[in-house]
Amino acid sequence: MVSDERYAALRRQHDTIANAEPDTDEEAQLLREELGFEDNVKAYPGLRSRRDGTLRFLEGPKPPRNQSFRPFLPGLQKALPNLLKRGFPRRQHQLALLALTLFLWFIIFTSFLMSSQLPIRDGDGKYVVNIDCADTLWRPKNECGVDGIDCRPFENTSFSFRCPANCASVKVLNPRSVGPLDVSYRPLVIGDGIYRGDSFLCGSAIHAGIITDHRGGCGRINLAGENENYPSVLKNDIESILFDSYFPKAFSISSDTSFRCPSDPRSALLFVSLFFTSLMSLFATSASIFFSIFTLIFAHVSFVSDPPSASYRNTTVLPDHISMFAKRLLPASFCAIVIYRTTIKPTLTGLTGHVEKTIFWLGGFFFGALSNYTFDWIPISRLTARDLKQQPGAILALAIILIVLVMIISGQVYSFWLEGRLPRYLALYVFFILAILFCLAIPGVSLRLHHYILGLLLLPGTNLQTRSSLLYQGILLGLFVNGIARWDFDSVLQTTNALRGDGKFESAIPKLLEPTIARTAEDITAVFSWTESPAGMDGISVLVNDVERVRTFFNDGVKQNARSFKWVRPVGNHLNEYLRFAYVVGGRALDYTNAGTLFGNGTWSMEQDVSQL
Repeated sequence: MVSDERYAALRRQHDTIANAEPDTDEEAQLLREELGFEDNVKAYPGLRSRRDGTLRFLEGPKPPRNQSFRPFLPGLQKALPNLLKRGFPRRQHQLALLALTLFLWFIIFTSFLMSSQLPIRDGDGKYVVNIDCADTLWRPKNECGVDGIDCRPFENTSFSFRCPANCASVKVLNPRSVGPLDVSYRPLVIGDGIYRGDSFLCGSAIHAGIITDHRGGCGRINLAGENENYPSVLKNDIESILFDSYFPKAFSISSDTSFRCPSDPRSALLFVSLFFTSLMSLFATSASIFFSIFTLIFAHVSFVSDPPSASYRNTTVLPDHISMFAKRLLPASFCAIVIYRTTIKPTLTGLTGHVEKTIFWLGGFFFGALSNYTFDWIPISRLTARDLKQQPGAILALAIILIVLVMIISGQVYSFWLEGRLPRYLALYVFFILAILFCLAIPGVSLRLHHYILGLLLLPGTNLQTRSSLLYQGILLGLFVNGIARWDFDSVLQTTNALRGDGKFESAIPKLLEPTIARTAEDITAVFSWTESPAGMDGISVLVNDVERVRTFFNDGVKQNARSFKWVRPVGNHLNEYLRFAYVVGGRALDYTNAGTLFGNGTWSMEQDVSQL
C-alpha cells in the first residue's frame, strides 16, 4: 500500500514524465502501475492533455478580468444617492420615503384610470359600450349560423361605444374570407363610410375619422342592414378592403356629442410611470429596488400600455383588468424573486453609475415592456412555422434577428470567458437546449417559445456589470413583464387546436363538379354538385358572400337533397356572388374551398384548390 506522501510524490513524477519526451513512456507506465491506476493515455496519447487544455481555455485567463464598467462622471452619478443618505441617513427613514413615493404613484395612477375607465352614459341614459380593438358585429367563418341568425339584428339599432388607443395596428393573423380574397396580416376594415358587418369596429372608427389611433375615443354605431359595393380607400393610415357584392349586415359610424368621452390615458400615465421609476433608479443604491420598479411596470402594462382583452361589450374594463392583474402578479412575483437572486442582484449590487443604470437598464426595461409599440414594426407576430410562411417578410426578419442575437451572444460569451465564469453558464444553456429538444420530441404537442419564455431563457446570460448587459437585461425583463401581464403564463407545449385558433384545419375539402346553370326571363338558377365525400363526413356547408346559406347532411333521415345545392338569383342582379363549400363533421364546418364566382351574367369561374389537384 502506497502512503499518501509517497502517492503524491509519485504522481508529480508521473505528470512530469508524461509531459516529457516520448522515450520516457516506459518509465511512466511503471509509475502508473505502482500508483495502481490506469487511464486512457496509453490507448489515446495526448487525449487527456487536450481535454485538460480545453477546460483550462474555457476557464478563461488567469487571473480573471472583472468586467464592471467605469461610470462617466462618477461624482455626478453618485450625487443623488449621497444626497438621499445625508437627508435620510437611517434605513427606516429611507423605507418610509420609498413607501411615500409608491403611495403618490398609486394615487396619481388610479385617479387617471378612474377618470378614463369608469362607466359612462350617453344622452339617452344608456351605458356606453367598451369595445376591444378586434371586436366585430359579425363572427368569422360560419359562426353566425345559417343566414346570420345568431348575429341579428341587422338594422334599426344603434349604440354608443368607446375604443382604446393603438387599434390601427391590430390585424387578422389567420386568413379571413372577403369575397374572392383571403385577407390576413392587415386591419379587417371593409368599405368606406358604410362598413361591412364583420369589420373591426375600432379600426373602422379610425378609418372614418371619428376617433384617433393615438387617443382612442367614442362614437355611435348605426346598423344599416344589407348594403352592397364596399370600396377600398386609404384614410388615416388604414387601407380598407374592397368587396364588390352585397352583405346582409352593415354599419356606419358617427360622432356622439351627447356625452363627454375621456381619452385613453396611456400617454400621460407613461410619463407618470417613467418619472417615478426613474426617481427610484437614480436615488436607490440597493439592488432590491428592482421589486418596486417591477411592480410599477407590471401595473403599467396590465392597465395602460397593453392591457388584456376584457369581457365582450361591457360597460367598464376595470373589473376584468383588476382581476387579471391580481391573478398574474403573484406567480410573476415568484419568478421575479428567482430572477433577482440569480441575475438582477449580481448585476446591480455595487453599481455606482446610477444615471447610466437608469438610461440602459430602466430604459431597456420600458423598451421591452412596451413591445407592442417598440417591436410592432417587425413583421413577426408568432414564432410558428405556419405564421412565418404566411406573413410577408417574416422569414427575412427572423434571419436578421438571429444574426443579431448571435452577435450579442458572442459578446456576452466573451465577457463571461474573461471573468472565468463561462463553463457553468455553458452547462446551464446545454441543459436549456436539452430541455427544448425533449419538448420538441413529445408527440401531439408543439413547442411554443413565447416572448416571456425567451426572456427567462436569455436573462442568465446578462449577469454582468457592463453597459450592454444592463441594456439586454432591461429589454428581457420588459419582454417577460409584457408577456405575462398581457397574455398570462401561456403554455410552452400547446396542442394543434390551441395553436390553430380560428385558422385552417388543413382538412379535406369538397371537389366540385361543373355546375349546371339555367336562365329564365326572371331568374338564373345554378345547381352545384360534388364528388363522393370521404369517409367520416357528415354533410356540406355552403357560404354565399361569406354568409352560410345552407347546411345539409348526408344520412340523418331528413328528406333533402344532400348531394347538390341550388342557388337562385334574379336576372336583374348584376353583382358577383362568391361561393365556398366545406364539409361538416360533428356540427362544425371544416376548411372551405377557394371562392368560386357566379358572375352577374350567369357564368361561373372557380380557381382550383391545390389540394384538389
